[in-house]
Amino acid sequence: MRNILFFTIILFFVACKPNPNVYNLTRKTDLPSNRYNVAILIMDGVYNTELIAPYDIFQHTVYRQNIKPMNVFLVANTLDPIRAFEGNYHIPDFNYLTDKIPHIDILVVPSAEHHLDTDLEDKELIAWVKKVSKDAMYITSHCDGAFILAKANLLKNKSCTTFPGDIEAMKKMFPDLDIKKDVFIVHDGKIITSAGGAKSFEAALYLCELLYGAEVTRRLAQGLVIDWDITKLSHLIVSKKI
Repeated sequence: MRNILFFTIILFFVACKPNPNVYNLTRKTDLPSNRYNVAILIMDGVYNTELIAPYDIFQHTVYRQNIKPMNVFLVANTLDPIRAFEGNYHIPDFNYLTDKIPHIDILVVPSAEHHLDTDLEDKELIAWVKKVSKDAMYITSHCDGAFILAKANLLKNKSCTTFPGDIEAMKKMFPDLDIKKDVFIVHDGKIITSAGGAKSFEAALYLCELLYGAEVTRRLAQGLVIDWDITKLSHLIVSKKI
């Protein structure tokens, strides 16, 4: 009886585990040309808001006329489903360790559960971020994603910000950086960092306004029921525009 119960439990967990062979059928590997390629870097414990906010804003560019829209895809160090901090799963489109990934115009680094500790020790991760940053138009981070950019040495001689509650931790870990407090978005060169959370929507819209202008961005925001006016974005620092 005990053996039957044991094997029943094992079968239950195996059956409930996401099957990457099924989910990978939906990977975005055949990307339309003449679009900006936007890679969102995800890893175990990624926070949903910092992932979904830019994904939602950028993906909606395909519904606007007479602009160069965006291909938005997820990149990880695996093709297995990635478990978010909140418990749901996201399916990577590319594995940066094994796949040939299209040229990346915009790299988005959302926050993840271990961005203040073990993720910073992942040499392959940091090396890949460095590599992509060389040719990308923009590198953006939300919340503690800024720690990854700092570890990749992308914030040297630049202003930046991160999640308000982790400002002091970032200053202690990277004492030479110019980390802004009480600011939600910082744009310096091709680096845009945000405080994360709901401000991730604003940071994504800000980048869209740089690329598409005010009217297109207003309509993108309107489609998501966001009241957008860049002139009212008080918590923004622009150190150097490209």
